[in-house]
Amino acid sequence: MYKVLRKKRTGNIIEEVKGETVGLVKTNIIQILPEGLELESGEVLPGPIDVAYETYGTLNEDKSNVILVCHALSGSAHAAGYHRMIDEETFDGATEGWWEDIIGPGKGIDTNKFFVICSNFLGSCYGTTGPTSVNPKTGKRYGITFPTITISDMVKVQRELIRQLGIEKLLAVVGGSMGGMQALEWSIMYPEVVESAVVIAATASCSAQNIAFDAVGRNAIISDPNWENGEYLEKGKVPSKGLSIARMIGHITYLSSKSMDLKFGRKLINGKTYDIDNIEFEVESYLGYQGEKFVNRFDANSYLYITKAMDYFDLTEKYGNGDLKEVFRKTNIKFLFISFSTDWLFPPSESLEMVSAALAAGKDVSYINIESINGHDSFLIDTEIESKAIKAFLDATFQEKQNRKEKTYERRKDFEIIERIIEEGSRVLDLGCGDGELLVYLREKKKVRSVGIEIDTNEVIECLSKGLNVIHYDINKGFKDKNFLEIEDKAFDYVIVSKTIQQLKSPGLLLEEILRISKNAIVSFPNFGYYKLRLQLLLKGTMPVSSELPYSWFDTPNIHLFTYRDFVNLCKAKGIKIKQTFFISRVFNKEMCSKILPNLLAEEVITVLSYEDSSNK
Repeated sequence: MYKVLRKKRTGNIIEEVKGETVGLVKTNIIQILPEGLELESGEVLPGPIDVAYETYGTLNEDKSNVILVCHALSGSAHAAGYHRMIDEETFDGATEGWWEDIIGPGKGIDTNKFFVICSNFLGSCYGTTGPTSVNPKTGKRYGITFPTITISDMVKVQRELIRQLGIEKLLAVVGGSMGGMQALEWSIMYPEVVESAVVIAATASCSAQNIAFDAVGRNAIISDPNWENGEYLEKGKVPSKGLSIARMIGHITYLSSKSMDLKFGRKLINGKTYDIDNIEFEVESYLGYQGEKFVNRFDANSYLYITKAMDYFDLTEKYGNGDLKEVFRKTNIKFLFISFSTDWLFPPSESLEMVSAALAAGKDVSYINIESINGHDSFLIDTEIESKAIKAFLDATFQEKQNRKEKTYERRKDFEIIERIIEEGSRVLDLGCGDGELLVYLREKKKVRSVGIEIDTNEVIECLSKGLNVIHYDINKGFKDKNFLEIEDKAFDYVIVSKTIQQLKSPGLLLEEILRISKNAIVSFPNFGYYKLRLQLLLKGTMPVSSELPYSWFDTPNIHLFTYRDFVNLCKAKGIKIKQTFFISRVFNKEMCSKILPNLLAEEVITVLSYEDSSNK
């Protein structure tokens, strides 16, 4: 294990950071499938097939700690550590792994706990068989004669790799962008092998816009005079102009409008020259640099094949007959989806579409959307929250596999009441679940199958660390819009809204929604009609502060302060039946609260709701 001083970019800020690393690593090459590989297209790729891969960490005795990391379009097997060392203190001049921020001791994918494998996928140009490889049948490079491949073909090769390494089970498959597509494909093709998947900045199928960008990039390459119908390497040429343009087009989709404005704006390099041929704007120079750098490290034919594989990727068509829910019914693994707010290549709405489908299929699914200005590239750049979320999810998944022991929480009166209401083994949704304490309690006491929804990022990560299914989402947006989170009618046995309804913009609309998506609703709230609060307002002339309402008027998240009587009137107006009511007070017993002025004596109220005529709702 090494400690390293390195430069890290966060947004537009570059800073020196110290951290632990797996240190010096090397890329291994293994030959698999001597008989060849039957591809999705029906063609057979001759064997043996070379696979480049790296490993980090130590395989435990029962081989239960294995994580497969899948890279994106232009990535490689070198995900972490360094290939060569110039300076032992700073690693200056070394080749750093593309996900060094995420993989390593104590990091998101903790090599102190996990044995990590990253392989270069089929069709790439970094050691695994692809267009630059020699065709054993002809003795020449494949070039454009390489057979067309798909994401599932790449996954078949990865599956054979881990088998050759003596591994039959994966704790998780983790990938971003095209790597996320591979993780999804793994979950459907080999659900018996995979325990969980972390799918980052990915999609279930490429949009028409994304296919269009890829098509323009491919056309730039094949229009280059040096492409030579794909035989450029045999003729000692490189279609550098076409590949550079393809990379520039692709790179634009990896950024965001905001990040480009902040980094470049309309800055000129040396002022206006009024010369069409000159590169004048800084953003032009930057894209040119990215294109040139890419040409020096990547193969044009590989770019053609890989982008085509991405375009073909369509889980819904391939596995669901047009219904994404049917896709997720074919697997039984746990999912964590991660998206980024300014990613317009694979926007958050596409992750939420998958989350909605997995929910409808009754799967264990979690989701977090991370605020970032860096567009699609955020998963490689803004890694702090991403790393925490991945770590919380993987650690909890591993702990569950090792027979997690529940933590015993302090007994709370409201928890005990909710526990009595909920039936054993029910499917429960907790809106505004906070750190998940209630769901952990119900998991322990009633063996519920639960999902929490929470808007606070830190609370979401805390829920992940407890092994809970949690969705990072603003419930004010509702659960019907396909661009947000969709939840089907009567998807849950119970929806719990615990001390949250007063924080919502439209409590009445929420009540209608929760009774659409659940058979029963449990709603608790602080009673602003409680006598002590009335006295504070009467005697002090200031907004009350109490254990149930512990905020000053200027920093409270509560935007609707109402009484028990107000809530009863709202339910009547909405045609909602209050089936049961429980009153909680530290001063008075429940009999006094329920029989003598509950609106005055109860500090907190818990209600069980349904529609008056459930057949009509």
